[in-house]
Amino acid sequence: MSKGKVMIVDDDREFLEEFKETLDLNGYEVIGVSDSTAVLETANNTKPDVIVLDLKMDDMSGFEVADELQHFSNTMQIPVIAVTGFFKEAEHIALLNICGIKKCIPKPFSPQEVITAIEEVLKKTDKGA
Repeated sequence: MSKGKVMIVDDDREFLEEFKETLDLNGYEVIGVSDSTAVLETANNTKPDVIVLDLKMDDMSGFEVADELQHFSNTMQIPVIAVTGFFKEAEHIALLNICGIKKCIPKPFSPQEVITAIEEVLKKTDKGA
């Protein structure tokens, strides 16, 4: 039985595949998306429980993607966890809040850090927080 459905969004395909495999092995159903412009449609079609989103991508930034997700009723309730190697949460806290991002994890990170963040967000979502 799946612990939940997680969408990973990262334009680094190698990282995406490795991280997808890690989450698969930890009991999650995983959808990988490497094209930031396809996130809204994919999220609408697959209805993930949580999205793990890289903030720095080629076509649209993670900030833009997260903001776009907030504008549609089918996707606005999906919690977003940002991962980034370029931004510090303290520097962008206002922008993270505006975009609806629940947590920001700096790269490099251990897989357990993200799994813990996913579990925390899913618990809050289950409780209606």
